[in-house]
Amino acid sequence: MRLFAAVLPPADVTDELALAAGALRRLPGADRLRWTERAGWHFTLAFYGEVDDDVVPELSARLERAARRTGPFPLALRGGGQFGHGRVLWAGAEGELRTLRLLTERAEAAGRKAGLTLEHRRYRPHLTLARSREPLDVRPYVDVLDGFTGRTWTVGELALVRSNLPRSGVPGERPRYETVAGWELGAGGGDTTAAG
Repeated sequence: MRLFAAVLPPADVTDELALAAGALRRLPGADRLRWTERAGWHFTLAFYGEVDDDVVPELSARLERAARRTGPFPLALRGGGQFGHGRVLWAGAEGELRTLRLLTERAEAAGRKAGLTLEHRRYRPHLTLARSREPLDVRPYVDVLDGFTGRTWTVGELALVRSNLPRSGVPGERPRYETVAGWELGAGGGDTTAAG
């Protein structure tokens, strides 16, 4: 199964972002973007790709440990940006980004220690709003997002999410995400000093 570790914003936080995204969808050229489904909005921490069923228990145990060792922390959606000359439009984050990065390091380490090969990239916290198959000038969208700040919430859980890729062949069909497991942060005292 195709898996990743993530932080999932609560519904009232995604409600606020949905209002801002509604304004973006009314901008000229918005029909050239493939908008992500609100139900799937998340901050990816570590992408594991295809994971054999027999590896999932060890990965889960290591993610549970990572969650226990990381205390809850404040986060808010704020601003936005783009990757790849408009190929990805995203909302950003503010708050305790140091702890979010630490949780990311721990989720990546959990995957590596479970025997998975991960591509390491410098982590940029983002929640994908839309994608384009071709380069697109999304500066007007980023300008609107610059004025967006959502309410602060306390991140209290690390989630393991399954990505179900479209199989129907219907143009525009999006992946579906399902949370397969979640672990409360800080259940073991919350050490925020070292990855592992």
